[in-house]
Amino acid sequence: MADTRWKLVVDQQGVTISNDRFHLTTEKPSVEGVSTVDDMVFGIDGSGQMETIISELEAMTKRTYGQFCGLSRALEIVGERWALFIVRDLLASPKTFSELRHGLPRISTDVLVARLRELEHAGVIQRLVPPGPQDPLRYELTEYGNELDEITLKLGRWGARLLGEPRPEEIVTTSSLIIAMRATFQQSAAAGLTVSYEIRMGEIVFHLLIDDGALKALPGPMPHADLRMEPGMALKGLMSGEISPADADENGIVYIGDPALLAKFAQLFRIVGAPSRD
Repeated sequence: MADTRWKLVVDQQGVTISNDRFHLTTEKPSVEGVSTVDDMVFGIDGSGQMETIISELEAMTKRTYGQFCGLSRALEIVGERWALFIVRDLLASPKTFSELRHGLPRISTDVLVARLRELEHAGVIQRLVPPGPQDPLRYELTEYGNELDEITLKLGRWGARLLGEPRPEEIVTTSSLIIAMRATFQQSAAAGLTVSYEIRMGEIVFHLLIDDGALKALPGPMPHADLRMEPGMALKGLMSGEISPADADENGIVYIGDPALLAKFAQLFRIVGAPSRD
């Protein structure tokens, strides 16, 4: 019987994985911001085909649940660490590798490369062809991946009810806030309404456009927004009802525009129903 034991060597030059059937080496990328595993240079000794090797490696290392059901298959893809955060950020807008890395500062480059490759292999994301030779490669969700939109929003809406004060190590990002706005949007309060908001929190800038009850939440400024505000971390209190719009000034919420639109904002974007802790 052939020896199926594996040997893994990781050093400054790259990674070597081998057994009696094949020898796989990857050269460590020297350019910062490598966008995908495919950008690495592979060298294969032996008669095995690349797809066979990759499939065998994935089968041996992939976490499975031993359950023949759709939920199991879904969690094998989006249940991996950081995978759903990548989906969340791409729901906000297509992004380059560097933009994803910047928005998820605690993810390692290797893990981000692995998650992107897995999500692409599963048909959840795809690469956008750069419009020009100097333009960076971007990732976007496929039609199949966009089906995670409502699932992600519902999960975010459910989790928002658990939010207390931010932990010392926690950050907010443009993408996380855009998805938070979409998740907490109360469409019933927006019927027939057309209004726009620009929100700034430090370096984070995004805008909200409600057109006849439909919401668009996008990164970037909107200089002619009907209401422009800098709520700071009081934003969560305003959305949960812990801070009244009438007390905005006392809580450090700075805004330019009709105060009635601030009160309307608190109705439109609301964290509803904290869970009982009895």
